[in-house]
Amino acid sequence: MRKLLHVVILGICQVIYSSAIAATGPAEITPNDFSGSDSQRIKKALDAAKGTTNLVRIPRHNANGTALWKIDEAILLPGNMTVMLDNCTIQLSDSCRDNMFRSANVGIGIENPRTISNIHLIGVGRVLLKGAENPRSTGDGARQLSLDPEADRKKGSWRVSYGSDAAFPDRKQTGDWRNIMILVAEVDGFSMTNVRIENSHAWAVSFERARNVELEQIYLHNPEEITIGNRKVKVFNKDGIDLRQGCKNFRINNIHGFTGDDFIALSSLDVKPALTRKSGSLNSTMVTKSGWHGPEDDTEQIFISNITCESICRGIAIRASDSASIHHVYISGIVSRETTGVGGRHNALLIGGKGYGALSQPGKLNHIYAQNIVSTGHAAVMIEAPVADCHFMNILYSGKGPEVIHYAMDKKEMRNVTETALQKVAP
Repeated sequence: MRKLLHVVILGICQVIYSSAIAATGPAEITPNDFSGSDSQRIKKALDAAKGTTNLVRIPRHNANGTALWKIDEAILLPGNMTVMLDNCTIQLSDSCRDNMFRSANVGIGIENPRTISNIHLIGVGRVLLKGAENPRSTGDGARQLSLDPEADRKKGSWRVSYGSDAAFPDRKQTGDWRNIMILVAEVDGFSMTNVRIENSHAWAVSFERARNVELEQIYLHNPEEITIGNRKVKVFNKDGIDLRQGCKNFRINNIHGFTGDDFIALSSLDVKPALTRKSGSLNSTMVTKSGWHGPEDDTEQIFISNITCESICRGIAIRASDSASIHHVYISGIVSRETTGVGGRHNALLIGGKGYGALSQPGKLNHIYAQNIVSTGHAAVMIEAPVADCHFMNILYSGKGPEVIHYAMDKKEMRNVTETALQKVAP
């Protein structure tokens, strides 16, 4: 009887346990469940979660006894995956010459990337993503690596940026897309929220041919100068968030901080000397093929709101060249301040952009609506292309320039550009 009772109780417990598992799903997956380097353990966690929980949590505590995760190679994000960044600090190691996060469908030698969907980076609490203490490479694909960029610039070599690999002639001596901290390409459905990004090796976050993206509550600290040991060195191309060819349906909200270059940049360019006609090349700042290949590469339906920024260049830059188009961009709420002592380069909003290939054809930049802007700098808004169907409203400008909106070309070349409630006040 006692044995029968024991069997019955055991059976009941198994049913309860099975019901609990069914209700709660598989156990949580974290990198602390695995062995190896930090990069290896995160990869193993993603592999284990793929197709099961589709969720990995990176906690503050690292099982190696630290509160820091050091990354030696890019964390490749597959489709249908959520990575919860739980009060953690993640840093690129000094040996890493790669992105911190990259969509798994693109990379070296991947010439025909396939679109993947539904990737999410969700920050909980205080999340910090930061560059290496001594980065091997920085800057865009046209930058020559240098151990002393300031000295080289004084000698007339302007296209330089710091990189410890400059000491090793057998290593690649120019930057490329691996210097971008978070690189997302050919992805349909991406979100990132509640992270702080410091000292990326070039742009903080970049998108290529991505759609249906939401970015919110991101703080950027990306100055042009970093400290290595007891000296300061120059690191260039320190944009915040970049949208390259073919980005569609973005919502960018509550982004704050400081950048050494454009804070947010939308670019659809066809710069002949920099074109790389195939994906996966290291001779580019794009991991997918550069250049404009038709309307699918136009950028459109972009909503940007609640931006507070300080930058050396532009708060928001919208640049297109030749027949490429950027249209239907809605901007509401920018407080944009020029970095003290720079002078002459800053605008809260730039539309056009010269020096990036052939001038944008008339009307290719269209339906850009910007309102509620507070700005210093050269002008609150600068227009350098024959735009069409644009409206600017509620702008308060306190810079030293004479105009709230500066037209760098004859307004007769533009079509249906209107202004409402522009005000200039003493600096």
